[in-house]
Amino acid sequence: MNTATARYAGNLRTEATHTASGNTILTDAPVDNHGRGEAFSPTDLVSAALGSCMMTIMGIVAERLNVDLTNATYDVTKHMAAEPRRIRQIDVQFQLPATLSSKERATLENAARTCPVALSLNPEIRQEVQFEYVG
Repeated sequence: MNTATARYAGNLRTEATHTASGNTILTDAPVDNHGRGEAFSPTDLVSAALGSCMMTIMGIVAERLNVDLTNATYDVTKHMAAEPRRIRQIDVQFQLPATLSSKERATLENAARTCPVALSLNPEIRQEVQFEYVG
């Protein structure tokens, strides 16, 4: 079974439907590349996918460690290169509970850095990942 089905909706927009769930994602070209910037751009989705994958893998590991990461947050910032137009760097800043032990922190940080998306991105895309322990 395919992962998604998508269609070009016109005006530099696409609509992708996740086959298993029926959920949809709209994309729009960014303002700096002829679009309206009214939805995620495809490169925004790549960047968001990196943060989401890292958090998901940390969540899997946290369950195994009996650690609750509920309400942990992260911010993602994408940096583009002009020639050729491509993602040159993705910054991910996690805010995790201060109550984590040093061993838990090291285990979770390693899990994030070795998530499938992080390992799948072209090595020329710099991944700057920071962990802040708050609360």
